[in-house]
Amino acid sequence: MQLIYKLPLLCALLPGLVLFSGCTPLSAKSDWPQQETLKTQPLIRTDRSEQMIELYQHPTSSTFSEQNQQRLKSIESLVQAGDGNTAKQAADAINPTDLSLEQRTQLSMLHAQILLSFGEVEQAIESLALIQPQQLSLDNQIKYFQSQAFAYSLTGNLLGSAKSRIELHKLLTTPDELEKNQSAIIEALRLLPDTDLQTTQTDDLAGWMSLAHILKYLNQPGFNAQISQWRASFPEHPADLGFLDTPLDTSEIAHLQPKAIALLLPDSGAFVHAGRAIRAGFMAAYNHADNTTKPTIYFHDSEQSTPLALYNQALAEGAQLIIGPLTKEHLQSLADTVTFDIPVLALNHIPGLRKNRLYQFSLSPLDDTDQITHKAWQDGHQKVLLLIPENAPGKRTANYLTDNWENQDGTILETQSYNPKETDFSSAIKKLLNLDESEQRYHNIRKLIPEIKYAPRRRQDADAIFLSAYSTEARSINPQLQFHQAGDLAVYAMPTIYTGQINATLDADLNKITFCDIPWLFKNAYQGELGMDALQETWKQFPSSYLRLIAMGIDAYNLATSMETLESDSYPGATGNLSLTTDQRIRRELLCAKFIDGQPEITFSAEGYKHITPAVDTRQERVDHAVY
Repeated sequence: MQLIYKLPLLCALLPGLVLFSGCTPLSAKSDWPQQETLKTQPLIRTDRSEQMIELYQHPTSSTFSEQNQQRLKSIESLVQAGDGNTAKQAADAINPTDLSLEQRTQLSMLHAQILLSFGEVEQAIESLALIQPQQLSLDNQIKYFQSQAFAYSLTGNLLGSAKSRIELHKLLTTPDELEKNQSAIIEALRLLPDTDLQTTQTDDLAGWMSLAHILKYLNQPGFNAQISQWRASFPEHPADLGFLDTPLDTSEIAHLQPKAIALLLPDSGAFVHAGRAIRAGFMAAYNHADNTTKPTIYFHDSEQSTPLALYNQALAEGAQLIIGPLTKEHLQSLADTVTFDIPVLALNHIPGLRKNRLYQFSLSPLDDTDQITHKAWQDGHQKVLLLIPENAPGKRTANYLTDNWENQDGTILETQSYNPKETDFSSAIKKLLNLDESEQRYHNIRKLIPEIKYAPRRRQDADAIFLSAYSTEARSINPQLQFHQAGDLAVYAMPTIYTGQINATLDADLNKITFCDIPWLFKNAYQGELGMDALQETWKQFPSSYLRLIAMGIDAYNLATSMETLESDSYPGATGNLSLTTDQRIRRELLCAKFIDGQPEITFSAEGYKHITPAVDTRQERVDHAVY
């Protein structure tokens, strides 16, 4: 498997290739935490629009033609300053009949650039198509093809974008410009399917397509022979292969960190807080990373556009890895509409979904149920009872628990559901323990023998209970289990029973319950430097229900450089010991703990976690199950 497979030169040059950008790259000096929303803006780097307006109002040229040219330059400066509204007003105020042929063409191009700055890409493409670039000066021809290439890339027309850049290549003169443009051409073409790159033509476009196809498989046997054949087939081609003269260490190429990452997370809507919690962890890892290896980060609010549009925009920005989306709905939509040309690390999991270059990483109950049933089996239990809440997540968890337990040859004797909105769970518990049947037998016998003494007796065939509950319900359920004669039954619970922060007084009611959870929540369990203590100021800004998502954000950033090794070596992450399954899901191996004197104490160390001290210091409440 190869997640990041770009040439070092191509990776280094890609972020600076486009004339405009849909998002502002994050500065390596950005401070975290911050709660304000990051808005997308054109890639404009000047704050002198007032001076430009003054220049427009007081042209220094003496002739009418020179004044018109000065007006056009002022409009161009306004576009570059990001002041699209003022630029549009100034452009609309010009009468095209007062301009020369070249100036009219230049004005048309400015109108197209203004449309691009407003995000009206299709209209901009139509406007550019009406322009004859040969009527422009050399500088404006360069800007024309740059604008056209960027517009095509935003719509996902990679071939059109490459063709525009091929025309642009004929106009550039400096080695640096040619190098950057060449890498942009190759990158756009390499994202096309192999079948689209196969051609029998011998023109420049065919040469670029053939070269892009070869570079897709640069670490495959026969690469050098293919390059030699390409040189013979296209001897006069403008592509410069000087970067291939230095021998490539393909073992290092496979582990390159992506130079640009697009993060698709909700920054509005129902899951805004979940998105911000993940981003907090992600940015903590980003800010902690070595300054020399930090990628450019592009943030996108996944609630403000379709997954397809955001994917195409990420490609246009030069992203080499996409992290997200978060919700199942957006993940399914993306998978249904996109053939992935770059790796996508989705922050959710849909069972049965599998696509090339799609990796699914989530806090899935699949791992939670797998770990807790494995722990119960290791402890020697075989026949268990299942107590779950009456809701859709509860039923889903019950299915996972049942499947995992039966796959280990265990037996689910009975399943009972309870109403999580109530505080008295005795009815469900009595049914689960067959105490209701015992009471019914007593009432039947009492009709025949009124003086009989009653001693209810629970079922004796079970040796453990699987419990799915949040901490509030579990603190009531556990004492009621003991009251109804089930105190000798081992209880194994989902991680939702743990609020996070240690509270020995309240959690005394959870004593003897075993659960499995992420290492980040256990003191000294996570091997990374960004443990709970280190990020205290960050996680205190969020409700405790989002703590696991902060840990997920830390892992999401670190996985960008660890994906290549997951097939053979696990990664000790904040959310578990991470490995890659055959269906490209990130599996989490958790740590198990038991409540003793109101405090969780680790009872089982997953492989990869050593020297763990039994102490815990975090909190958790509910997080909407739709995220998971």
